[in-house]
Amino acid sequence: MKLSCFSKHFLIAFLLIISRCSLAQEIREDNAITQEPVEHRKAFRIGMYLGSYFANQYTANMYDGYGFDIDGNKNNWDNSLMNQKINMQYGGYGYASQPDQIAQALNVDYHTWTFNPNDMPTNMRYSPAIMVGLNCIYSVDVKNAILLNINLVNLTANGNFTIITPQQNNSTQINDRIKTFSIRGKEQRMMLQFGYQHLLGDNEKINWLVEGGLHATLAKFSSNEILINNLKIDLISYYNNAFYSSALVYKKPIGIGMGVFAGVGANITMNPKFTIQLLYSPTYERINIGLNPRLKLQNAAGLRIYYNI
Repeated sequence: MKLSCFSKHFLIAFLLIISRCSLAQEIREDNAITQEPVEHRKAFRIGMYLGSYFANQYTANMYDGYGFDIDGNKNNWDNSLMNQKINMQYGGYGYASQPDQIAQALNVDYHTWTFNPNDMPTNMRYSPAIMVGLNCIYSVDVKNAILLNINLVNLTANGNFTIITPQQNNSTQINDRIKTFSIRGKEQRMMLQFGYQHLLGDNEKINWLVEGGLHATLAKFSSNEILINNLKIDLISYYNNAFYSSALVYKKPIGIGMGVFAGVGANITMNPKFTIQLLYSPTYERINIGLNPRLKLQNAAGLRIYYNI
């Protein structure tokens, strides 16, 4: 996959910075009276990552209740998950003898409510999430290291939709008819990073660090549900109704996208066995699910704890 101009410029700038830092390090080492033994300068460390992940909102609209057909295309209103579930299955329009569970949840009379395309969600947004991971590092020398990280995050996208109910008795407010309810989607992401890390400074305990490299994300549409008062509806469950034969097959989008990652933070040597890193990590990547995926900026900040093997 070809990287965008931004990604190319980013990598070129990053490599130039690392080259200058490495050159300065070599000069210092050449001028040093003594050098650390090779066996003490090479080490493999394994650690855990715990942090906060702030997803770009571009893909949050995948969870707006329309859903995707078996070919991966977004449904129209008639075939949308919310229309099929609210109006047809739970609303009693699927067949004549089907109960109106929506009216029961709203505490209104049978089929006196309406749900149409204008009531669909338009404000889906991801919430900040906790990211955990297994991070490995191989120190080439005291300043430079190779990274291999695997991080996991479960995202939640939240939004609202409306249902129009009958005018309440003795009420003159039109807005009283508009009831707002919540919709939620869940998404799983697994991120793989391979790159390079460089320490800045010569302090024995605390130094700045910079890092960067290639980034891949496996993203999976996990769930989509709505809540109408106490009635919870799973939008992506299959119909299992002998009386309603227009059951739709829904596809959960899944895909792998590529990009680049960077990082800046502090490296703290606690003792010969443990190292802590405080890190801010932006990524510029394509989340390859949904329609028209694009390269977007994601952000994370967290803590690594390495154990020296």
